[in-house]
Amino acid sequence: MKRSKISLPRTLESFAAKRGISTRLLILFLVLFIIAVTLAPPTQQYFAQRAQISALEADLDSNYKKLEEARAELQRWRDPDYVKSEARNRLHFVLPGERQYIILGAKPTIDPESQGAAPINQDFPLGVPWYSRVISSITSVGVGVTTP
Repeated sequence: MKRSKISLPRTLESFAAKRGISTRLLILFLVLFIIAVTLAPPTQQYFAQRAQISALEADLDSNYKKLEEARAELQRWRDPDYVKSEARNRLHFVLPGERQYIILGAKPTIDPESQGAAPINQDFPLGVPWYSRVISSITSVGVGVTTP
């Protein structure tokens, strides 16, 4: 079997001559390629760092806003009238000579009928075992409920 010889160009001029490209143009492309390969990683790092700096600046602005809110709250707590009102509201403190009235049961009770809860089955006497009541409540769920 014969081996075919592949002739590789030995010089830049012979390579350029075979391709129809001038030597200067080939050198220019080679230099531009080297510059692009050299500058690609630092350029990528630059843009990544700029994005990181922007994120940190936004975080810093958020922290300054929280700091201003904390300073405003501290200023409110330095006011004796605000402290008195918070003590009245949160801790139910009263000043000497005042009376505090706490009304029990002021909150409205929740009606189970309005919440959609099943009515309690009162048909069983007290002597019925608990498991009979459980089985009865399981079987009676959804009875009488209409779906739209």
